[in-house]
Amino acid sequence: MVTKGVLGQKNIGISALLLTGLIAAVSSSCSPTTTGAVKDDVSVTGQTNKLEEAGVNYSGPQYNVAIMTFENKTPSKVLGVGEAATDILRTIVKKSGLEPITLTDSEMREQEKLVALQQTGAVKTGKKNAAEGFDSIDFRISGAVTSYSEVEESSDVLVAKSKTQVARVQVDYALVDIATGKSLVADSGMGEYSKKTGGLFGLGSKSSADTGLREGALRDAMTKAMTKMVEKLNSIPYQGRVLDVESSSLLIRAGTKSKLKAGTDFGVFRPGKDIVDPDTGRVIGKREKQVGEVTLTGHQGDNISEAKVKSGSGFLVGDVVRVIK
Repeated sequence: MVTKGVLGQKNIGISALLLTGLIAAVSSSCSPTTTGAVKDDVSVTGQTNKLEEAGVNYSGPQYNVAIMTFENKTPSKVLGVGEAATDILRTIVKKSGLEPITLTDSEMREQEKLVALQQTGAVKTGKKNAAEGFDSIDFRISGAVTSYSEVEESSDVLVAKSKTQVARVQVDYALVDIATGKSLVADSGMGEYSKKTGGLFGLGSKSSADTGLREGALRDAMTKAMTKMVEKLNSIPYQGRVLDVESSSLLIRAGTKSKLKAGTDFGVFRPGKDIVDPDTGRVIGKREKQVGEVTLTGHQGDNISEAKVKSGSGFLVGDVVRVIK
């Protein structure tokens, strides 16, 4: 009798342990698990790491890039998708080593309000006057979100059930040189982001509306686009102008923003008459004559550098300088 009682107690204990373990498993499975979470600008594809690598390797000038509002051309007109793409792009442009200047309608309205406040005296002007306008622009980025979709995929294996929400977006974009109006990059790209929830017996697998899906997909698409644009800018040889000539010393448009190091050699070229394409009648360039070479000796602020003459003479303000590779 004692033996049976002991065995009964052991069976009860084992059953209790199994029940406790099952309850713990179910409880833990009720908490949704997610994949591809947007954190520190990291998308599910790891594309941000590629952009940061391209930004680190970017050796060109710190160009000012105008960010225009991305149009919402999705068939269903998904609310706020264009504005979200614009905001995300501004962050990504900054991370890539360039300087974003937002020229959206809302930003311009806010600037006009600030100008009005300074003009009425409600806000003192100080050393900075909003009426003077933004810094000069080198390039602009514009585009549109052309499609957006969310789908839900489910998986049912024995007692485990899970659901995956996937957001996909397509964007068309262009990097435009404002001096010529020509598109240096014009392309379209896709972005994708997913969120997975799951649990035993379907517990914890309920998916709710999540704006992070949209932002994640947009961030993925815009990061891919920015990587291509940085690579294009990095392939453009640096070009500046002679600002002042004094004996064997020249001031050129470069500065710390150019990221050029002391000792860099430049070829100096004298622009001549326009070269016109006889078929189209368009100016496609200028005749140039190399008049000498100079060596960078140091920077005087963000946009001005000093160089000494290495060879040649007769340098003039306006001469073109290009890095010799």
